[in-house]
Amino acid sequence: MRRRTLLAGALLGTAAAPALASGTARAAAPGPSVTRTGSTTLDDRALYFVSYDGLVNNNAFQKNGLLTHKGHQYAVWYTADRNAVAGRRALGADTWHTVRLGHTLRYDDSHNVICMGVSRTDGRLHLVMDAHSDGFTYVKSVAGLLDDPAGLSWTAGRFGAPQSTLDGLALTSQFTYPQFIATPEGRLQLSHRAGVSGNGRNALAEYDGTRWTALGEWSSSTGTYTSEHGSSTARNMYLHGIDYDRAGRLHAFFTWREQNGAVMCSGGGLTNHDTGYVYSDDRGRTWREDAGTVVGRTGTRDRVSVTDAGLVVDPLNPDHSLMNQESQSTDSAGRPHAIISYVPGRFGRCTTGYVADRTAHGRAFHVRRTAAGWRKTEIPVPLNSSQRTKLVLDRYDNAYAVLPYGRVAGASAASGHTDWRLLYDGGGLNAFGEVVIDETRVAQDGVLSFMYQEKSTGTTPSPLHVVDFRLPA
Repeated sequence: MRRRTLLAGALLGTAAAPALASGTARAAAPGPSVTRTGSTTLDDRALYFVSYDGLVNNNAFQKNGLLTHKGHQYAVWYTADRNAVAGRRALGADTWHTVRLGHTLRYDDSHNVICMGVSRTDGRLHLVMDAHSDGFTYVKSVAGLLDDPAGLSWTAGRFGAPQSTLDGLALTSQFTYPQFIATPEGRLQLSHRAGVSGNGRNALAEYDGTRWTALGEWSSSTGTYTSEHGSSTARNMYLHGIDYDRAGRLHAFFTWREQNGAVMCSGGGLTNHDTGYVYSDDRGRTWREDAGTVVGRTGTRDRVSVTDAGLVVDPLNPDHSLMNQESQSTDSAGRPHAIISYVPGRFGRCTTGYVADRTAHGRAFHVRRTAAGWRKTEIPVPLNSSQRTKLVLDRYDNAYAVLPYGRVAGASAASGHTDWRLLYDGGGLNAFGEVVIDETRVAQDGVLSFMYQEKSTGTTPSPLHVVDFRLPA
């Protein structure tokens, strides 16, 4: 592997104004806006406990805890009696129909989220749950359930028994962070981490409509990283997401978390550092850095490593409590965008307690690839939270940041995404913190939909809701 270098230069500059289009003049595209259109309640008494500063029903990295397919929306959560359930409604309907999935949550660990995926080759719903550095539980529906929601009833009998493997494929005994992603041709992939925090590797498995196959690991936990404070020889890559664009390119932003706390200025911070980016044009088999150089091959010993050159698109040392697993998306031209957050240097060179410091001084930033290179813009809305922000792009490539507590900020594509402002202050939601975005719905009907849970105390159950906002048509 080659020595790691940082892409500095043009990374931190303010984005230049977009070039004027040539040819016939046309009406300007609308800027970002949100209009609240409705809210529904999934559960009046959903399971509530706080761990890792989050809720098991509302962790922002819970990819596809809420999704839309063929005119129906699906949601998953744990009830007050710890049962895993799945809900379904027709878009626009107020009533959710629910089924129990035959599994109860084992531990009070907010990382044991439920994630969904759809295999378009056979119309099945797939679910993985209760997986944080040990085994996992997998449930899948009968074939065609999501293709014929009007003709096939939403009942427990439509789902198979919970399994501890993917139909016999065991994967790893230290399994965490499941994320389902649909390939352009309709296969379903499962991204996950093998190993533990500070010493893990990202891996992929793939379902072709008949069986699951392990594609293998693609990131490395080895190599030496050295900061001004010390060195670390083990780590894991935390993904901000993993998504296909319209042309079939697979994008992944990430940050590294070091195992050795010696790399940071204070033991109360986070060992996360740098924002990196890779992509794959062969369905996750080969990984390239932004300039196109191959930096890893899935299932081989040549994996994406902290020592590889060209990975870093926004350099940051471990002293600013950079958050892991934030958010990403791609625009209509296939350009990658991400939201990251940390405590800027103007508030001090060293965070000593990441929860308190991020709550007091944390800010979110929009990082994106432009024709002129990588650009980053601070979103001028204080986090007031230690938690994560989600990113959505509308049909006009306007950007929306859904901040903790359900607040929504927006920036226009026309400005080069530099005119961020608050569009919705979250008033009346009483949201705990992070929210779960329906990443699939915006492209289908132009609605921003997210799931949130009301604040409670101790382990007192609280209402779980889905709220909808119309975006520019």
